[in-house]
Amino acid sequence: MIPFSDDELLKPVQKSLEKVMPMLKNDGGGLDLLGIKDGKIYVRLTGHCHGCAASGTTLKYGVERQLRLDIHPELEVINVPQGQEVAFA
Repeated sequence: MIPFSDDELLKPVQKSLEKVMPMLKNDGGGLDLLGIKDGKIYVRLTGHCHGCAASGTTLKYGVERQLRLDIHPELEVINVPQGQEVAFA
């Protein structure tokens, strides 16, 4: 159980994502934070990361790992592909 509300997670998640952005940008990619719901962080990979064969690995061992180290070991990152939407209500 993650001991933070989704609202409480927003700022720490944004700070943690700033740490991985240079890695993504080095490969011509990027990431948009779409929202947080029930402790799950929804993102969209952009640039060269979108559709890249290694994007799943980047998400788990780059982005998710950083968030878990910085904030909480049970956080989960979910990539929302281009064209799909997620409701945060």
